[in-house]
Parts: sequence; C-alpha cells; structure tokens
Amino acid sequence: MRQIFIATLVLSLSLAVFGQVDRKCLDCICKIESGCRPLGCAWDVNSNSCGYYQLKQVYWIDCYSPGGSLEACSKDKACSEKCVQAYMARYGTRCTGGRAPTCQDYARIHNGGPNGCKITATQGYWNKIAACYNSG
Repeated sequence: MRQIFIATLVLSLSLAVFGQVDRKCLDCICKIESGCRPLGCAWDVNSNSCGYYQLKQVYWIDCYSPGGSLEACSKDKACSEKCVQAYMARYGTRCTGGRAPTCQDYARIHNGGPNGCKITATQGYWNKIAACYNSG
C-alpha cells in the first residue's frame, strides 16, 4: 500500500511540473518576442500577434482562452504566462519521445506551433532564445 502511495505521489508531482516552462526560458521568450512589453496587436505572418508573448488567436484558443479575449490577455503578463504554460502543457511533449521538454522544445513550439520543434525554420528562433538563456 505504501509503495502505491509513493508511486502515485511521484506521478502527481511529475504531472504538476511536466509542461511547465522554467522562469528563465519564459523570460527569454518574452524578451525576444516583445522586449517584455505589452505590445499592441500587429499583423505578423498571416494573423495578428499580440502582447508580451506575441500570442496569436489560434494559440490563445489552444491555451483555453484565458482572460476573456486575446487582446485583454496578451496585455496582462500574468494572463499571457498562464496561456503559454497551458499551451506547453498541452503540446510540450509532441517532439520529446517521452523525455521532459527542454527550453528548446518550448521555444520552437511557441514559435512554430504544436509541431514547431520539428520545423527547420524554428531553429533560428531557438538560436535567439538560446543566446538569452545561456547568457548568465
């Protein structure tokens, strides 16, 4: 019985942490996307990108639409981070083969969508995030 309890506890803790982008990675994505400022919405690659994390409508829908609207959520840093975390909890393991996602996985998914870590074009974005992430 005790072993079952311990196994359940470990699984629960793993699920609580799995899919969570670490603070340093999240801060670097914010910095690269907007200088970590609540930018207004602007046209970017076939749709508007908004706020701290340059969220798009489909991304916001996939993160379960927090904050009432894309525009409202994207201007609120806490709401935007909640959205990014929910998106990564949903898609973060798409490319990992069962291992825990890394900042590279999260960054490339953020930039290229659910399968972004498989898209060659997201490598340049990751290089920008990596420079920030590895700079101290």
